Amino acid sequence: MLAGHKLKGPMDRRGNPYDNAMRLLSALGCRNPVNFGEEFARHTVQTDGCTPPALPKRSHSQPTAIIRPRWTPASAPLRISLPTRVTRGTVVMAEERVQRRLAAILAADAVGYSRLMHADETGTLAQLKTLRKEVFDPCTSDYSGRIVKTTGDGILVEFGSAVDAVQCAIQVQRALTKRNDGVPLDRRMELRIGINLGDIIVDGEDIYGDGVNVAARLEGLCDAGGVYVSGAVHDQIEGKLAAAFDDLGEQGVKNIDKPIRVYRMSAVAETVAAGAIASEVEMILNRPAVAVLPLENLSGDPEQEYFADGLTEDIITALSVWRSFPVIARNSTFAYKGKSSDIRQVGKELGARYVIEGSVRKAGNRVRVTAQLINAETGHHVWAERYDRDLQDIFEVQDEVTQGIVATVAPELERSEHKRAVDKKPENLDAWDCVQRGTAHLYDFSKEGNARAREMFERAIQIDSSYGRAYTGLAWSHFRDMQIGVAVDREDTAAKAVAAGHRAVQLDRSDTFAHMARGIAAQWSRDHELAVSDLETAVRLNPSNAVGYGSLGHELILVGRYEEGINCLETAFTLNPQDPRNHIYFALMARGHLSARRYDDAVTWAGKAVQWGEAQPLAHLILAASFGHLGRLEEARAELDACERIRPGYTANADNWHPYKNAEDQEHFLDGLRKAGWQG
Repeated sequence: MLAGHKLKGPMDRRGNPYDNAMRLLSALGCRNPVNFGEEFARHTVQTDGCTPPALPKRSHSQPTAIIRPRWTPASAPLRISLPTRVTRGTVVMAEERVQRRLAAILAADAVGYSRLMHADETGTLAQLKTLRKEVFDPCTSDYSGRIVKTTGDGILVEFGSAVDAVQCAIQVQRALTKRNDGVPLDRRMELRIGINLGDIIVDGEDIYGDGVNVAARLEGLCDAGGVYVSGAVHDQIEGKLAAAFDDLGEQGVKNIDKPIRVYRMSAVAETVAAGAIASEVEMILNRPAVAVLPLENLSGDPEQEYFADGLTEDIITALSVWRSFPVIARNSTFAYKGKSSDIRQVGKELGARYVIEGSVRKAGNRVRVTAQLINAETGHHVWAERYDRDLQDIFEVQDEVTQGIVATVAPELERSEHKRAVDKKPENLDAWDCVQRGTAHLYDFSKEGNARAREMFERAIQIDSSYGRAYTGLAWSHFRDMQIGVAVDREDTAAKAVAAGHRAVQLDRSDTFAHMARGIAAQWSRDHELAVSDLETAVRLNPSNAVGYGSLGHELILVGRYEEGINCLETAFTLNPQDPRNHIYFALMARGHLSARRYDDAVTWAGKAVQWGEAQPLAHLILAASFGHLGRLEEARAELDACERIRPGYTANADNWHPYKNAEDQEHFLDGLRKAGWQG
């Protein structure tokens, strides 16, 4: 093919090898032949299936150049691989060696970026640039990382050490948590981060390969504000960082042949010794486990298997967020796919006390999902539900059904364990059982029940002082005293509740219940800034926490963010429509509408709370204020009398019903009560 090409000028044996090489490449029909090495060696003649060109003979004393050109051959049949060696008038075509190295790769992206851009393009771009400049870039520099590329809302960083990569991620997420304090949920800039350790291909400044792809897939699995790492990273950092990780098992991800082991960072335990973390992990493993069997596809359409399997995986992942009990990994439960198994036998084989099973049936544009929670020891059904949905957006349906199942199943599991703990003989109670028993007594809503609950929580702390849930329960028992009106010294009781909640958060910063307890305690002590921050963190850590949304809704109403508060309360109803405590949320919803000056709506919701059958004075108090503003004074006075009948002395102290943060809102509420005949 190249025979007959002539050199443009003689090869000058005395001249610069660069000039000789350029003449040679020109003879071969190359364009822009630059950037070659100046190594010298002798080699053998090779071409890629082509007859080598006839080149002028040269003296043996003439040096041989190894050339590394970047060019495209003019003659298509000739494929020239790099580097190219030229020796004694012949050409060597050798394969270019791909540059590889081992590296820790961090992939991050902004959560809800499209939504934020739709709401405010200019503000979102400015916020993202500020985040890069003030948080991400400095953290990357601190841990010797190299930012490889940015893609809109995403960023890819290379580190020489897995420890450095994880420390950088922790520092970034801590900084973002602080920056988001007080920022409304729908305007927050949050990141999710995935980290992998693996072999990468280097091409100039860019990097490629599975080492990069796995990091990107981990980021895709990650929760907002979270950090997910691969098994390879976890092996390298174990015992080197004061951070705890939950093992989420092996996960199958797109375009990666083998499942990857995934770990979720559960806590950055700055104040907790490594031994305390190990103690908590051991305690979690000793709790009753739940297994989610693959949902059965009853559609008769093999194409719907992906929906059933995806829904099963989502339920497993979402349940693990509750951290109240271990969840059997996907690989173990999917071994039962397509099999008809005895639930009691499955429970024994998997070491699970509870099993969730169900089915998916699709017909036209409708889908029906059934699920049931079964006690594997007895075979008895604890809970069952059916979900019928339109398939306009299959992923939206998948998320909605998952959230509904998890929000109901998790509390049912806890209630079942509470009853089990109460029935257990006292001498056999360990720390976890004590907490379950104490929680059961909390819901007596009585002075005696609350005293027994606090005794159980204090006993749990004596058994294991590093058990965060015991402090969570202790905080709850203190503000329950204020809630039912039996606290002798309100300020002292509120301070004790905050202290217990603070300790719970210190022991496990990723526990939704710890933040929820401290947030409610802060609400009682009128620290609204801490209350909003903790309660928003609680629902971010666990988006299925209905009680968390209800508590956050109340706090947002108290600080004057009525509509956001009402939305949170509606989310609480959606997540758990059969919660026996919903009468409390009905009363809080009424308070939100009263605060927004929608008195008729307030009357409707407060009436629902009263009709629920629970004797709670708050609903009657809100009815009194609403009727007062509506001028229905006789009805208003009757509701004030109902408050005193249910709990004598309730209307005498405004602290009994959580004062508003803003004086204007507080005066509006009191004005309605004065119209009803209140003398405060």
